[in-house]
Amino acid sequence: MPFPYCGRFAPSPTGPLHFGSLIAALGSCLDARQQGGAWLLRMEDVDTSRNVPGAADDILRTLAAFGFEWDGPVLYQSQRLAAYGAALEQLKQAGLAYGCACSRKEIADSATHAAIDGGLAYPGTCRKGLPDGRAARAWRLRVDNGEIAFIDRLQGRVVQHLEDDVGDFVLRRADGLFAYQLAVVVDDAWQGITDVVRGADLLASTPRQIALQRSLGYSEPVYAHLPVAANPAGEKLSKQTLAQALRVDQASAELVAALRFLGQAVPGE
Repeated sequence: MPFPYCGRFAPSPTGPLHFGSLIAALGSCLDARQQGGAWLLRMEDVDTSRNVPGAADDILRTLAAFGFEWDGPVLYQSQRLAAYGAALEQLKQAGLAYGCACSRKEIADSATHAAIDGGLAYPGTCRKGLPDGRAARAWRLRVDNGEIAFIDRLQGRVVQHLEDDVGDFVLRRADGLFAYQLAVVVDDAWQGITDVVRGADLLASTPRQIALQRSLGYSEPVYAHLPVAANPAGEKLSKQTLAQALRVDQASAELVAALRFLGQAVPGE
């Protein structure tokens, strides 16, 4: 019998877990357990160019040392490439995905404004077909400027107009790797994820994921985006900002600090 609630924690093996990772893991796990649901673990290793050898095993050891117990086997995205390919083919057949020949420089030269996540909004250059003599480098989802809106349990109502805010976004990259947006949507649907609890740094991605869910005929999970922890300089804790790895010998203190952070960040939950 399936759980009425199914949540997940989905780290990328690009380095060790840090305090920000612990907050996301703890928040998602506690929400699942409080609601009597399942809590799954997914290793988002589809971007092989960023994976660090041994990091996936290190993440599993760290989670176990901190007392986390997940339901069922760990899902590895690197073993799910056929599923992503099938989803892309479905979008192609529906006329919702198209090939794009643009290089990054060409996009930078022709884009008129920034995207909501800090990149550049794709200007739609290849939307009506590839330029003569050019081959597709990537595949993109065709979006319209209709409103994508959802109610986040913590952040309230979130609205984007994807055509203006992001543009047609990448599903398969020029290097042949499947994009995060496609992989996460396909996996959430396949694993039966009903609720996604994660950091607010991914809030801007959610409307793209909802657009993909609707395009593929998937159910839409309920979302809750936790405030992110920052370093003294106000930067989000991440591998890019050299966040300190979690120390197993300090597990109790780290867990207490994470609980305090969650208690202050989501007092109404």
